[in-house]
Amino acid sequence: MRKVTLLAFCCFIALFGYSQNFNLDSSLQIIKAQKDSTLNASKIKRDSAYRLDLHNDSVKTNKEYADIIKWEKIKAIEIFPLLNAGENSGVAPVNNPDEVPDPKIQYKLLFELTANNPDSTIKEINYGLVEVARILNLHVASGIPIKNIIPVIVVHAGALHALKNNEYFNKKYKADNPNIPLIGELEKLGAKFIACGQAMTFLEIKKEAFIPIVKVSLTAKTVLTNYQLKGFVLMDVNR
Repeated sequence: MRKVTLLAFCCFIALFGYSQNFNLDSSLQIIKAQKDSTLNASKIKRDSAYRLDLHNDSVKTNKEYADIIKWEKIKAIEIFPLLNAGENSGVAPVNNPDEVPDPKIQYKLLFELTANNPDSTIKEINYGLVEVARILNLHVASGIPIKNIIPVIVVHAGALHALKNNEYFNKKYKADNPNIPLIGELEKLGAKFIACGQAMTFLEIKKEAFIPIVKVSLTAKTVLTNYQLKGFVLMDVNR
């Protein structure tokens, strides 16, 4: 009887062990299948993202190329009726426009300049000053005589560096100030440059660091309000 019982117990242990191994194998197979499924889904996701990136890159490249072609066409016809501060200051001619400004009234233009060129383009004319030149070109191209245009340029924040003389500009950027010739041309047209004293204090810039044309105010804010109350039109040239 003991032999039968022992034999039955051994059979049970063997069957239990087989069952455990079977369950373990099944579990491993399930885990492997899940892992393979996850890897496959991840691969599909990566492939889809890669194809999407390729498509987006292609669209971006095509758009950039189209913009370059368009810009080359514009550059071929643009004019500079007053100032040439580079290709971005030009005007595309328009034949027989329906709406034209009154050339007999005064155009009092107040430009707010705050942005400084990034270091990569610091040797180029400040893009805000280029925009000032473009706006003046647009007014002259529209038939307004320069004698009826009164530009006032209030400068604060990083744009103050564009007003520095060569000595101080060189100390900071190891190059001469590329803005000085354009500022000189604007001065000849009657433009006034006003620097913000608050920004000068924050940036630790002394008045002697500026070219002689520059005037200093306590703050740019009161210059902006004062001139707007005098009928000047405010223009943001930093974009």
